[in-house]
Amino acid sequence: MQPVSGAEPEPAFEAAKRLFFEGLAALQSGRFEDAEQSFVASLAAVPGRPSTLLNLATTRLKLHRPVEAIAAADAVLTTQADDVDALAIRAMALARMGLHEQALAAYDRVVALDPRLAEMWSQRGSLLREMGRLEAAGASFEQARARGDDSELNGYFLAAVAGGTPPRSAPARYVESLFDDYSSEFDEHLVDVLGYRAHIVLAENIPGRGTRLYGAALDLGCGTGLCGPLVKPHVAHLIGVDLAARMLEEARALGVYDRLDHAELVAWLDANRATFDLIVSADVLIYLGDLEPLFAGVRRALAPGGVFSFSIELADGGGDAAFTLQPSLRYTHSEHHVVQLAARHGLVVTRSLRAPIREDQKQTVDGLYCYLTRD
Repeated sequence: MQPVSGAEPEPAFEAAKRLFFEGLAALQSGRFEDAEQSFVASLAAVPGRPSTLLNLATTRLKLHRPVEAIAAADAVLTTQADDVDALAIRAMALARMGLHEQALAAYDRVVALDPRLAEMWSQRGSLLREMGRLEAAGASFEQARARGDDSELNGYFLAAVAGGTPPRSAPARYVESLFDDYSSEFDEHLVDVLGYRAHIVLAENIPGRGTRLYGAALDLGCGTGLCGPLVKPHVAHLIGVDLAARMLEEARALGVYDRLDHAELVAWLDANRATFDLIVSADVLIYLGDLEPLFAGVRRALAPGGVFSFSIELADGGGDAAFTLQPSLRYTHSEHHVVQLAARHGLVVTRSLRAPIREDQKQTVDGLYCYLTRD
């Protein structure tokens, strides 16, 4: 008998094409490790394809590996020195690495080659904002808007660096994208690098901690769940709500929440019909300028005698302004305004304390921790 031969091997080009599209599908669905494997295998079958290298570079940026992203982009630039996509990836990667001047030079080259790339103007503006060059940042955001990039988003950025009337809250798309992109390394960066401790201060000072068991509790803007393990021992039932789906995946892995909902906070409160004995919101109100809708929703959700505990960043020099938008893209609020707001919604300030929240550019960010009770 003749031996049965195996199937004919797949031609290299067909294998590379198949793996490339598998990588694209994985990239688009957020499975970045799978995407990287597919693109690497595709390049092994047919080396040097620019489209595959560019998508590999993009994937490695998503995986927070900017050095490797640059290597893939540079492989394109060796043969196509003015490829704007490769140059754009290089600029973003350099910015992630904190190499601001090199990143700015790369962005400048991109917009010089093709000034129509509106998103590149916006990213260039964000880099200039981080560098403290606010006037130049504002001009770049104006260019982005004029060329058709997201008007709401660039208007928010522009208000932060150039003053004027700020929007009532940060755009939901910005907040969701910001936290989804950093979900896997968020806790480490926030706690170890920025010295963040708002979750600890807020939880340690909850009224009756250690002597009172709260029934139902709500963690508004729970993120990766930093508050969860600190609050759970003092509550019978804990629900978390957050706008960033990937942050919720990290929170779910902790196993301390009885339920996690993916939603915008005020919209969730508007639809909610349950009542809670404790509501916590650590370092969340910095993305909400106008707190009126939130306080109205919290008032409806709090059971009689229930506690609402939250942190805010304090406006420089105090003052009575309802809110201000800082170049950091975070909102600050005055203590006076919070007290007035609480009174309007039938909430009594039972305790407040001042303590640091985090560091920003090696400067301590002062916070106010408030504990309100429904009358």
